[in-house]
Amino acid sequence: MSKFEIPTTDTIDGIWPFLQSIEWRDPWLALLLIFHVAVTMTALMTRNHANFQILLFLVLLLLVYFSESINEVAASNWRVFSRQQYFDSKGLFISIVFSVPILMNCMIMVASWLYQSSQLMTSLKRAQLRQQAKNRQEGDTTQKLKSKAE
Repeated sequence: MSKFEIPTTDTIDGIWPFLQSIEWRDPWLALLLIFHVAVTMTALMTRNHANFQILLFLVLLLLVYFSESINEVAASNWRVFSRQQYFDSKGLFISIVFSVPILMNCMIMVASWLYQSSQLMTSLKRAQLRQQAKNRQEGDTTQKLKSKAE
């Protein structure tokens, strides 16, 4: 096996040796990395824009859903954009370098939504408790005024 020859899926001993066997200097892999960094930055910078985040989340999940089809198209046309055939029939390569980073971004987005929801519930409960205390205080004041008037 040459330095940059992709092993078959039945000869893979682990993810790290598999990742080491990839020729990362391929321009399309650099573009893929830039895509993942851009998606991560977009997800982090737009965390306060719920509609955009939902759209981004759905687009990312659609990309993962169609990764099998993308793998098939890439496997039949790999000579156009790559120096090696990375796209195996089981989809290991596209899963590791395409789908997993996208799913990690989706997990970051869900975690952000959960954090924002907990913060919103906390502030809502505090406001509710302040309002109850205010109502109780106003009720006590009203009771005192009524008892003085009698």
